[in-house]
Amino acid sequence: MGAGRLHNFNEMRPNEKYWFPAKRYGWGWGLPVCRQGWVVMGVWFALLMAGALSLGGHMVIFAFYLLLLGIALTIVCFIKGEKPRWRWGKD
Repeated sequence: MGAGRLHNFNEMRPNEKYWFPAKRYGWGWGLPVCRQGWVVMGVWFALLMAGALSLGGHMVIFAFYLLLLGIALTIVCFIKGEKPRWRWGKD
């Protein structure tokens, strides 16, 4: 990668595969298709449960925590997932 060139997160190398495929209908990603994606989802779910147990009484803090978890998962999906776009079936 040359100096000054921005990295395209959706540009995968030929020997890499997507962890999260694009959804067939709508915009976004589906369930993981490889071990690494499932590990990400497991860690995300464990963090979600840990936050629910420890921050459940503090709704504003928990809502902020959920926002951060959602942003983190979205960033991972953008980096390791198929390029998202609106799809309708076999589009």
